[in-house]
Amino acid sequence: MSSSTFSISLPSGLAVFTTIPDLLFIPEMIFGGLVWILTASSKVTIPQLQGWVMFVSVFCFVLTTTLLFLYMCGVHGNSSSWVTLDAICQETASLLYLSAAVLEAIAASSEFQSLTSYRENIAASVFAFIATLLYVMHVVYSLRRWKSS
Repeated sequence: MSSSTFSISLPSGLAVFTTIPDLLFIPEMIFGGLVWILTASSKVTIPQLQGWVMFVSVFCFVLTTTLLFLYMCGVHGNSSSWVTLDAICQETASLLYLSAAVLEAIAASSEFQSLTSYRENIAASVFAFIATLLYVMHVVYSLRRWKSS
């Protein structure tokens, strides 16, 4: 009896844009960048909360951009450790973004804001929750790929 194993590897080159989990890099970068821009441009009402949101948005933006670039260059080869790294990075990013989205919602509910700052903080909060959803979707697909590798 022989058993055949089915393994899914990470794509490289432009094939990155043809697989579902890796295609999510683009909207993650877009919504993460929007959170970064809106948080940076809004009036800081609670510095600690918005500082964490800025850290998370910049960190995840750089992480996502770096992973996308490395996958496009084909640095990973056919190593299964890169599949594990991808799953760990996406899990970490989703947890960080969940905390940032909640804290941005708290900062948006602060009473001492102008209408413009309020709108910017609300938009940043909504985009942070969307980015969280995108990262969670990426985690699900990454874990499925990890399990089958």
